[in-house]
Amino acid sequence: MNSDTFWAACALVLVIEGLFPFLSPGGWRRTFARLLALHDGQLRFFGLCSIALGLLTLWLMA
Repeated sequence: MNSDTFWAACALVLVIEGLFPFLSPGGWRRTFARLLALHDGQLRFFGLCSIALGLLTLWLMA
């Protein structure tokens, strides 16, 4: 992987993360408020699942 691929991936993450607040700011705000109400362990589990799904996707694409 070269640096161009890395920066393209970072740019794509920003585009995807910006879609929801752009398309539905009220829904994004409600979702974010629910995330703030979660306990640390619940957030860690969500983060772990996100990491595992991302790694699985990378592995399947390679």
